[in-house]
Amino acid sequence: MIMNSISDPSHPEWGPFGRPLFDDPLARALSRVGVIDIGSNSVRLVVFDGAARSPAYFYNEKIMCGLGAGMSDTGRLNPEGKVRAFAAIRRFQMLAEGMNLPPLTAVATAAMREAEDGPAFREEVEAATGLRIWVIDGEEEARLSAQGVLLGWPGAYGLICDIGGSSMELAEIADGRVGRRVSSKLGPLKLRDQPGGKKQRDIVIREAMNQLSQTMGTQRDRLFLVGGSWRAIARIDMHRQAYPLHVLHEYRMTAKTVQATIKYIEKADLETLRSECNLSSARMSLVPYAAEVLRRLIQVFKPKDIAISSYGIREGLLYEQMPQSLRDRDPLVESCRFAEAKDARLPGFGKTLYKFVFPIFRNAPEAKLRLVKAACLLHDVSWRAHPDYRAETCFDNATRANLGGLSHAERVFLGLALLHRYRNKREGTRFEDLYVLLDEKGKQQAEILGKAMRFGAMLWMSDTSQAGASLEWQPKNKVLKLKLTKAAQPLFGEVAESRFGSLARSMGAQSQVIRV
Repeated sequence: MIMNSISDPSHPEWGPFGRPLFDDPLARALSRVGVIDIGSNSVRLVVFDGAARSPAYFYNEKIMCGLGAGMSDTGRLNPEGKVRAFAAIRRFQMLAEGMNLPPLTAVATAAMREAEDGPAFREEVEAATGLRIWVIDGEEEARLSAQGVLLGWPGAYGLICDIGGSSMELAEIADGRVGRRVSSKLGPLKLRDQPGGKKQRDIVIREAMNQLSQTMGTQRDRLFLVGGSWRAIARIDMHRQAYPLHVLHEYRMTAKTVQATIKYIEKADLETLRSECNLSSARMSLVPYAAEVLRRLIQVFKPKDIAISSYGIREGLLYEQMPQSLRDRDPLVESCRFAEAKDARLPGFGKTLYKFVFPIFRNAPEAKLRLVKAACLLHDVSWRAHPDYRAETCFDNATRANLGGLSHAERVFLGLALLHRYRNKREGTRFEDLYVLLDEKGKQQAEILGKAMRFGAMLWMSDTSQAGASLEWQPKNKVLKLKLTKAAQPLFGEVAESRFGSLARSMGAQSQVIRV
């Protein structure tokens, strides 16, 4: 086996995933990007760290200011919200200076663009902070939110629905591009202030949704939900169903389960539900109004399925700055490469390990191969953890880390593979309730991959060595062969032999060692 440096751009072969780009000069310019999102309900600072395709969140702080509260009656920003927003933005600007960030990107949405005193407040903030605030219209807000979804799902197609405090945007995506988009006034803050109670709200929502349908046309693909109110409803859905993995990004729902959860919300004591689901009082107060919108949205657009996206306008602003060469990359593989370069003992060995285990997965579809690649890149990034907890640390990182492009079942597959990298058995861990998210075949394949990495990691050789060990898998005969050159044979000691046997048994295969 050959250990190659991951940052060597001159190497002629990088496999189906291409040469890593996070260290490219264009990508390095994105290594620390700060964004302030001034919404109708909240003001948030996000600092993205790392130019990987799925960047980490170096800093993330949100203040529930309620700038848009009461605007339906007054036409002006909420006075208390202005004070809180001003203080939050001043704080965020000082934090950015302390982090030595490049100039922040600040965007404001529905409340500031619609309020009578929005321009004056913008000028006041800009004069006090030196920031340039971009007040974007509804269609631009929809476009940026859709780009945020594309950051996590490069091949996504369907309808994006981003709900804020004072507006709701729709956009369609397909083939990596944003298509038609439209904005509406169906924000929960506005609906809460709507006179006439629920009966009048139903009329307003129905009429607005029919207009949206006329603009957007037939939509029968996936519905991606973006925004804090949607995430709160998803968290309640998890609670109602006792769902084991509390990761909102890529959480899937159906029209049927959403309808059941909306009924559950209507019947629940909201304060008790808020406490059980760990939601803020400000967010919980808007959930019933957002639920009314979601019910009608699903009835009108009839999506095939529903996915929660934690990525939205802020991530869309980062995506806007990415070179196309980075946009085109798999977010999972690129971020795993970044993690390996930063944390592994021997950066670059993951590529070698992938080549070593590849014969076992030669006939696997591309969707599975990307998980194999990701596991090989991550196989050593938790080496600093205590040996007694290394397997659990790996599982935790894979299932709960901020990795884009992973369904929940794929997270569990990746976690199990890395767990088996350090541990033969998966029973007896604190994660057993999560295994139900993966079918039996998936569990078996994860075990095989983990044990293949566990064995392959014992065959480290230097950069200058010729390939000394290779696997050959004969699925019809159920024979797993290991070929060892004379130079590599001393590496095949007792422990390595035991791990090779364990790998073969997990495959239901006979093991055979060929010394050449």
